[in-house]
This record gives sequence, C-alpha cells and structure tokens, in this order.
Amino acid sequence: MYSCSISRTPNSGSASVYETELFEPIIRRLEELSVRNYGDCKKEMRIISDHVKASVFMMADGVSPSNVEQGYILRRLIRRSVRYGKSIGINENFLERISSQVIDGIVDAYPELAGKKRFITETLSIEEQKFRNVIEDGMAMLSMKAEGMKKSCEFTIETKYVFDLFQSHGFPPELTTEILDSHGIKVNMKEFQEMFKRHQELSRAGAEQKFSGGLADHSERVVRMHTATHLLHQSLKKVLGDHVCQKGSNITQERLRFDFSHPQKMTPEQLKHVEEMMNDQIRKDLPVRFEFLTVAQAKKLGAIGLFEDKYAQLGDKIKVYFIGDDKKGYFSKEICGGPHVSRTSEVGKIKIIKEEAVSAGIRRIKAVVE
Repeated sequence: MYSCSISRTPNSGSASVYETELFEPIIRRLEELSVRNYGDCKKEMRIISDHVKASVFMMADGVSPSNVEQGYILRRLIRRSVRYGKSIGINENFLERISSQVIDGIVDAYPELAGKKRFITETLSIEEQKFRNVIEDGMAMLSMKAEGMKKSCEFTIETKYVFDLFQSHGFPPELTTEILDSHGIKVNMKEFQEMFKRHQELSRAGAEQKFSGGLADHSERVVRMHTATHLLHQSLKKVLGDHVCQKGSNITQERLRFDFSHPQKMTPEQLKHVEEMMNDQIRKDLPVRFEFLTVAQAKKLGAIGLFEDKYAQLGDKIKVYFIGDDKKGYFSKEICGGPHVSRTSEVGKIKIIKEEAVSAGIRRIKAVVE
C-alpha cells in the first residue's frame, strides 16, 4: 500500500483542512491510485477531494448531472475531478472508489447517505466513463480540425464549432481552448459565453414551463393519472431506494410520463414490484386529501416534492397531498398543487408500458390507467 505523505507542523495541529482526518483517507486513496505523493501534487488532490465531496452532497440532495442549472454545476465538478485525476496519472475510473471513501468517512454524521450510497457511486461511475469517452472522441475531432485549419492558414476557430462540440458531445470549452491553444489556434470565449447564456435562458424557460404542472388539462382521466404519479413516485422510492427523486412529469389523455433519478435500467422484477405496489394502494381505496402547510412543516412531516423553493416563493403556505390515513400510516406525502382524485380507487388499474433512459442517472417511466 502506498504510504500517505501528509505532514503536519509539530504541536500546531493540521497545516490545512485537507490535512485532517476528514480528508486524509481520501488523499491516501488518491496516492494509491495515482502512485504519486501528496506533497508533489497537492493542488490536484485537494481539488479532486473537494469536488467529489461536494458532488456527493449535491447528489444526496437529489441533483443529477445535466447541462442546466445545478446539474451543470455538478457535471463540471465531476469532469474537473476526472481531468485532474488524469493529470496525476489516474487513467481508469476512480470516482466510484473516491466517493465511497467520502461517504464512509462522514456517514456517521450524515446517516441518510447510507441509503443513497449505491445511487451516488454508480451514477458517478457512469458519468465518469461517459466523460472519458467524450474526451477521447473530442480530442480526435479537435486534432483533425486543427490540422486542417493550419493547412488553410486559419488561426481562429468559429465559435459555433466550439459550442456545438460542447452542446452535442459534452466536450468542455476550457479543454477545447487548451487543446487548440497548443496548436496556435484561438477561441473567442466571449462570444462562446454569449451563446451559452442564450442556451441557458432557453433551458430555464423550458424548466418554468415544466413547473406549470405538466398536465394537458384537468379532465377526469388526466386527474386520475396525476394521482397515479404520486403512487408511482412513492413506489419507486420503496422499491429502488430513497435516492429516487422526481425530475419531471408530463400527463396527457393517453399516458403519464414520469422522470426520476436512478443510475441504471430497472429490472423486469423491479417494474413488476412497482406496478403491483401501486395497484395494491388502489385496491385499498385509500383517502386522498390535502393540507396547507409551510415548507418547513411539510419537510418535518417527511413530505417529498420537486419544487419546494418555487412553491415557497408563491406564499407562506403550500399544498401537501396525503394518500392514506394517519391511523394506518400514510403511503404518500407529497408537495403538489393538485388536482387529484378523492380516493385511490378512482384511479383505476395502472399499467407500466415502458421504462427508458433520459440522460445519465435519469430514467423515464410511461404508464397508463385502465
């Protein structure tokens, strides 16, 4: 085993936060994987440790890697960790092991991480491999592009090419700049940032539209399927784990669509279990009711919700829908604007028709009510 070379100033405690028992096991694992001494690459190991720790907490709060908002920040943290790992000689997937080390070191203080460990480590592994593939393909494309430009005596690349490389392939612009700069080719990053800002505004507008409810109308059939999404959300949590978090929904007369965080394809057995659990709640004819509560009260009761912060901006009280009763225990407690049926028997039989990937760490279920 490679020995950790962290040193402390005698009788003066730790030299920095990275040289404490919180980070020492992480640094030690990075030394083993890179076969490098901490003293020779403090910057890189500190950045990786800090970024992976931040990623763990973000994912524990329900954030998944994406190209917008918090998901974009998480993706940048992950990819920057991989880049710095490569710079110190780690050329294999390592974030799963580092994140596991992070969680093991803090799980006593944050016990909720235990139930989310598998989701976090597996999602990080998937995202890391995806980025390594992106780097390999992107570097090959950029090298060919740079050689062609040099032959044509062009030394400033069109910004749209850089943006498309980022938007379509996920290749980070900072890495594009670094590679092209080594070939003497410049990137207009100011123009790139303007393009990216417009892209974010469009994405944000789409997110706001999704927040409007995701319901095609308030017809009887759509309302039934809306209640079915609450049964689905809670059933997924019970079957797959507490890491499951709603990422969006859309309901039409024909079907319901529900996006949720999960790192891998569900098995046929899991899908069957979820479907049976939902229909079991329907057969029980459970009452469905709501209360107006503050966000703090809702969270204290264990209510789940996708848009707590946005709801909080709408006023002091929010709607929390309860499925079940207080005596036997509620099956579902969820923040939602409604509308819903009054009893689960009104939903009808739920049938899952498809489960598929949406993006890294995000799955989608389509279902119908009969």
